[in-house]
Amino acid sequence: MTCKWKMLLALICVCCSSCLAAGAEQQETAGNFKNDVAVQEVLGGKRTVANAAWWGFNKDDSTDALQGAINSGASKVIVPYMGSEWIVRPIKLASNQEIVFEPGVVVTAKKGEFKGKDDCLFSAYGKTNITLRGYGAIFQMLKKDYRGPDYRDSQWRHVLSIRSCTGITVSGLTLRNSGGDGIYVGVNWGSNQPCENVQIEDCLCDQNYRQGISLTSGENVRIKNCLLKNTSGHAPGAGIDLEPNSARDRLVNVVISECVSENNNGPGFVVSLRHLSSESEDVSILFVNCYVRSGKKAGIALGPRADEGPKGLIEFRDCTVENTGSAGFYITNKSFNSLRLRFTNCKLKNVATRGTYPEIPTAVPICLFLVDGYPREFSGIEFNNCYVYDNKNRPSLAVTDSKISFSFSDVGGNINVYNPYGGKVDLGGEMQPADLKIKILEQ
Repeated sequence: MTCKWKMLLALICVCCSSCLAAGAEQQETAGNFKNDVAVQEVLGGKRTVANAAWWGFNKDDSTDALQGAINSGASKVIVPYMGSEWIVRPIKLASNQEIVFEPGVVVTAKKGEFKGKDDCLFSAYGKTNITLRGYGAIFQMLKKDYRGPDYRDSQWRHVLSIRSCTGITVSGLTLRNSGGDGIYVGVNWGSNQPCENVQIEDCLCDQNYRQGISLTSGENVRIKNCLLKNTSGHAPGAGIDLEPNSARDRLVNVVISECVSENNNGPGFVVSLRHLSSESEDVSILFVNCYVRSGKKAGIALGPRADEGPKGLIEFRDCTVENTGSAGFYITNKSFNSLRLRFTNCKLKNVATRGTYPEIPTAVPICLFLVDGYPREFSGIEFNNCYVYDNKNRPSLAVTDSKISFSFSDVGGNINVYNPYGGKVDLGGEMQPADLKIKILEQ
């Protein structure tokens, strides 16, 4: 063999060896195992995608691995399925990061931990641009443990807590068995900054302690195609609760669509604005194509709102309430100077199944409930082409505690009633259905 061919053959061997080595290195850094080389490449900015297993998965406690990957500065973190749960202590999220939880991944709160009253499985305080994606993945806590003698009583051990954050997307996750809410969205401690540009979609919140989802302060919030079920343990016990904590909080451009609230101890959906004032931002909330079924209490609960409350609009459009223990719509004192309520093309089917009216004042499809300490009036309420399907001999709409004087102003619309006993209204006292300005259309 000539010298020329020997040199060419040697060059080919060197190239093949280099390719094999590069391939082996690529295969090594792609594996779901501890890899210090890959970790250093991530930390050095040579890699933008990190695998949390590179930090060393431990089936007994993988907090350091998962938190290390999140703190690495990677723009994307993959949490792989390892055949065992990711057992962790509280995890803090980082800005400008997408975390993808592979199908089958279960992240579980470590037993005996989370002793702090507001220890959450995942939390983000004052962060920006975070995406959590986990179709087929589960986040779970140990709800029963937190009610035991080793834990201080608390309603704030959430699965996911988002406070004063901007640009948050949560999709595809199951969040269950919290010591608080499945998802909490509000302000950070000592801050007035609401969460902004938040999207929660395709999530399941199951068997949580206080709420499926709580929203206390947010602007441009979208909650879509979520199932909220089996909430029990602490009031309100709702599927979704919109409830500001102070007059500085806001609920602006909030849209909740195609969500189902099922079998919760409290109402399906709650909007309570008692802490807002006339100085608060105008409220704009829309529920559209949402469904409440099989809850123990009211389907949709609203109020109270005093004279000094905020302006704005809360609308329920094309929503259905079915098989609830208490009233389908439960509306407390609604004064003239505050925001408007609008129900459009909404349906109530077999609601208020527990108790008999008037022994149980809320055992009617639509209940206007007078709460002491607030103006005794109902104003600015619209029922536009709504439907009541009922088979009990009772009013379709009633005012509770109506022995004491109260007033209506700008309350109207039309309600289609399907009931063999006819469409009845009980306003009590000297009030007449005509004063309500609602057409009850018997079908």
